[in-house]
Amino acid sequence: MIDSNVSGSKGQRRREAILQLLKQQGRITIQELVERFDCSEATARRDLEQMEAAFPIIRTIGGAMYDGMNTVRDTAFAEREGLSYLEKERIAAKAASLIEEGDVIGLSGGTTNYLLAKLLKLRSGITVVTNAVNIAMELAGSSVQVVVTGGIMRHNSFELCGPLGEGMVAHLNIGKMFIGVDGVSAAGGITTYSEQEAQIAKALIKRSHTTFAVFDQTKVGKTSLFSIAALSELQAFITDLPLTGDLADEAEQHHIVVHVADKPE
Repeated sequence: MIDSNVSGSKGQRRREAILQLLKQQGRITIQELVERFDCSEATARRDLEQMEAAFPIIRTIGGAMYDGMNTVRDTAFAEREGLSYLEKERIAAKAASLIEEGDVIGLSGGTTNYLLAKLLKLRSGITVVTNAVNIAMELAGSSVQVVVTGGIMRHNSFELCGPLGEGMVAHLNIGKMFIGVDGVSAAGGITTYSEQEAQIAKALIKRSHTTFAVFDQTKVGKTSLFSIAALSELQAFITDLPLTGDLADEAEQHHIVVHVADKPE
């Protein structure tokens, strides 16, 4: 018979070791845990589930990330796609409901806008301007007219950035611009971790009639290094929960319309 205290202490030591790895590496996969600690996938997932409740851990599809610094990191698209997936789907659905036939819309890069592009594939009479290669490819073969800006692609986000793209955007007229962000706060406005992405986003906003900042609640209250726009430059938010605190007050002050995604059934 196995002593429960011994078993418990073994699990605790394993979770402490996992925490140290996450602090060092920033992220870890289930497969890495299985191989390193000689445990089952079920045990690895259970460890991460317990750790998420006690430590600054964000579980992702296939692993976890360490969020102890409470700042936004430049992570790969595939990794970000797994974060808050259901919330992003709801936000994308709300955004799609605001798009009408005849609209010229803009989509910056980001996982929520990628999900929005998936919903637009079955639509017609819409023109999409995007600087994200993966979004353009998702819409390829559909009835949506796609305009792709030029530039150099960032591999983490698939976004095209640089003077070439900014120069092209300067000649466009966009009706509704949907901007994916890495942080949104009352003081910092909308921000991102990439200077190049911030610059192309500024150019797109400048040529748009209405700008929607698209974000889930994990982005609220966070400010990353590079500013995209102050709240006064935005017309609308699309998010998954009602705003509270300073951000809600600032949104009201600047007459920002807040669209909250429908609750899951």
